[in-house]
Amino acid sequence: MTITQLHYVLAVAEHKNFTLAAEKCFVTQPTLSMQIQKLEEELDILIFDRSKKPILLTEIGTKIVAQAKNIVNEANRIKDIVDQQKGYIGGEFRLGIIPTVTPTLLPMFLNNFIHSYPKVNLIIEELTTEEILTKLTNGHLDCAIAATPLENENLKEIVLYYEPFVAYLNDNHNGIDKKEIEVNDLEFDHLLLLQDGHCFKNGILNLCKNNKFIAENHFQLESGSFETLIRLVDEGLGVTLLPYLHTLDLNEKSKAKLRQFTNPKPAREISLLYSKNELKVHIIDALRNTINGVVRGAIAFHDVEIISPKIKN
Repeated sequence: MTITQLHYVLAVAEHKNFTLAAEKCFVTQPTLSMQIQKLEEELDILIFDRSKKPILLTEIGTKIVAQAKNIVNEANRIKDIVDQQKGYIGGEFRLGIIPTVTPTLLPMFLNNFIHSYPKVNLIIEELTTEEILTKLTNGHLDCAIAATPLENENLKEIVLYYEPFVAYLNDNHNGIDKKEIEVNDLEFDHLLLLQDGHCFKNGILNLCKNNKFIAENHFQLESGSFETLIRLVDEGLGVTLLPYLHTLDLNEKSKAKLRQFTNPKPAREISLLYSKNELKVHIIDALRNTINGVVRGAIAFHDVEIISPKIKN
């Protein structure tokens, strides 16, 4: 039995196809099949039921895959242990980020991070919260940045910052003449949101339900980007809420339509997520310190009271 054979087993278990698994492992399909067959012969069992389409695990195969994940993960961490002991910050590091954070946070810290830690090969994926949870569980990500809390007992959450929601109003809204507004100043039956699949939408729904202002079916108009929502508001079709960092690059005309909320300000909690078994904590600490160094100056809300809704995808 070899680590390589276990890698091949895990690939087939994930993709449920020998050809696709071989492509992901960068080997030929006959090579991968032969190595898995050798392992099955050694153990005198069948790991996969090849008569099914897609290929399925046998009962014993399911147990073997669960153990194989532990073995492969621990084997991969040997180098991490050595690097951590030596204080070396480098190597491949896979980071997932949710779409409503990527366009604002990534440009703020990426340049600083790659210059400060040039030996880290940072591989970044933009993923939904659900995709992040799956990839963290399967060991395909080292860390992620997402809206929390997620209350996943297998993950650690380190809060990076709290990002306030800011109202973007049309010229006819009653709150346009106020310097600050309250949550119940909004007309929730005209609130424009991102489409399904965005955790930002779910955060707003949680905020609204927690304050008992609306029911979910009052939301009638959704879009796929904040830019589209802003244009819809400009056309007088409703109001929207924006994460504070998304408002920094708006033009002056658009900024005039922004209204902050009175205390306690509604906000979302943005955190680093990683497995409790993760050993690349030295890189995670470096990432956290880099982000904290730039985001604190951008969000000057440390002395205000906020509401952080429980955001789930």
